[in-house]
Amino acid sequence: MRYRAMRFGIPVSILVLGFGFAAYAQEPNLHDFKAYLAPAVGSPERAIDKMLELANPKPGEVLYDFGCGDGRILIAAAERYKVKGVGVELSKRLAETAVENVKKHRLQDEIKIIHGNFLQTDLSPGNVVTLYLATTANDTLRPNFERYLRPNTRVVSYDYPIPGWKPIETSETEGHQGAVHTIYLYEVPNSIKK
Repeated sequence: MRYRAMRFGIPVSILVLGFGFAAYAQEPNLHDFKAYLAPAVGSPERAIDKMLELANPKPGEVLYDFGCGDGRILIAAAERYKVKGVGVELSKRLAETAVENVKKHRLQDEIKIIHGNFLQTDLSPGNVVTLYLATTANDTLRPNFERYLRPNTRVVSYDYPIPGWKPIETSETEGHQGAVHTIYLYEVPNSIKK
């Protein structure tokens, strides 16, 4: 019996390994890759506080949050700083959660949630942009920032820099499970390297 199980187990193992290597060898679909360039982790409260403190939003300004998740940054900004908020979220489930959270806080008049692609969002009305996206996504967004953001717009990125830009300030904060994270503050056009 042992011989039969071993004889059967070896070909199955080779088959599983073969499929694994074949899947690994395939080139990723760039469209699918670009669609998921944000960590699926919400920003900790300490990070939100520090991001908003660095951005220093003023009452009546407009804050855009790309990859807004459950809407926590937008809600904090609207409640504490009296700004208008626009959240853009690719995940339908997270966008629906954000809409529900906005309703729970009775901020429907202050915050709009868009279920869509942030690369196709008009961000020209923004005074502040917050990001928790991978460096690759930040790099993909950079041309839109340079083209459409008005002077003095602040861009705050949690954990990931914007390639080709120079931050005007950085700050460290404690994240989940005690890890140290960097927050980058940029300002248009001062951060844009020529």
